[in-house]
Amino acid sequence: MKILILCTGNSCRSQMAHGFLQSFDDSLEVCSAGTKAAGKLNEGAVATMKEVGIDISQHTSDSVEKYLNQDWDYVITVCGGANETCPSFEGSVKHRLHFGFDDPSHAEGTPEFIQSEFVRVRNEIKKRFYEFYITEIKGEKLPSCSCRCKS
Repeated sequence: MKILILCTGNSCRSQMAHGFLQSFDDSLEVCSAGTKAAGKLNEGAVATMKEVGIDISQHTSDSVEKYLNQDWDYVITVCGGANETCPSFEGSVKHRLHFGFDDPSHAEGTPEFIQSEFVRVRNEIKKRFYEFYITEIKGEKLPSCSCRCKS
């Protein structure tokens, strides 16, 4: 199964999604890229993922051009900019999805607030990509919540 995750800069959200998806199942072929790749990873994203035991420090920030001629089972955009400017792929794309997330690298305020934004977005990415993995990749239903919350 080949999955490409796209963002504009490929330095933060797409890298976190890439890390989580690969951690769920190392048999998946997961790549991430940017429509305007930054060329480096966001330090906040690397640190925030390390907190949950996932090392993305060796990932590279690649341009989507690198992947346009390949076949993909899924191409998933994680920001509005990449969703709007997603290029045409010369290879086949079986499923194209969009999961939008706020960009924590644009957060302003105290260091504590900025860190909390990275954590919030990281947790949202983990939850959404885990749901995707269980329902789309494994073809299973999500487990029911046994608590009284409305999730």
